[in-house]
Amino acid sequence: MLKYIALGDSYTIGEGAQPNEAWPSLLENDLNKLNIPIKLVANPSVTGWTTQDLIDKELPVLREHGADFVTLLIGVNDWVQEVTIDTFSINFTYILEEIYKNLSNRNNLLVINIPDFGITPEGGQYSKGRDISKGLEEFNNKIQEICDARNIPVVDIFPSSKRMEAEAELVAEDGIHGSAKAYAIWEKLILPEAYKILSRK
Repeated sequence: MLKYIALGDSYTIGEGAQPNEAWPSLLENDLNKLNIPIKLVANPSVTGWTTQDLIDKELPVLREHGADFVTLLIGVNDWVQEVTIDTFSINFTYILEEIYKNLSNRNNLLVINIPDFGITPEGGQYSKGRDISKGLEEFNNKIQEICDARNIPVVDIFPSSKRMEAEAELVAEDGIHGSAKAYAIWEKLILPEAYKILSRK
């Protein structure tokens, strides 16, 4: 049985949906259906957390449990809280290196990029006068660059997240996070990549 740990923020804990509707739980279920025996042993993600919060409070959970598979989705709150892209880059790189140290197989790491919350009904209140989509694209480009240098696959949910602008049923009641339906859509993008990683011989 593979041990899976999901690291991240509101998007990983499934803010706006029930715990069993968060995409890491859906991923666990679907991988088992595909004959990949896996258990989500921890999802220490918390709404509002930045890369620094993940370093301080989530990496200790990873170190305690160890893992055979890790997913990472982090960065939106760094942008919201005006963390510079250079600091974000340093933190993100540090997180990847620490994950490597606690993975049974360093190839079993999957990164998911940041969705676009700017198109949601309440997203604009966090802009502080900035272009949200442009800012998040800049962070996502940095994530891609860092991961490409390490041959880490990245699942791009940014385009899919833009569906929340026109499809109200994809937005949670809080007007900013994804609904259970949105998380299910993202999971269908994540699943093939996770399966590809974990079915390698």
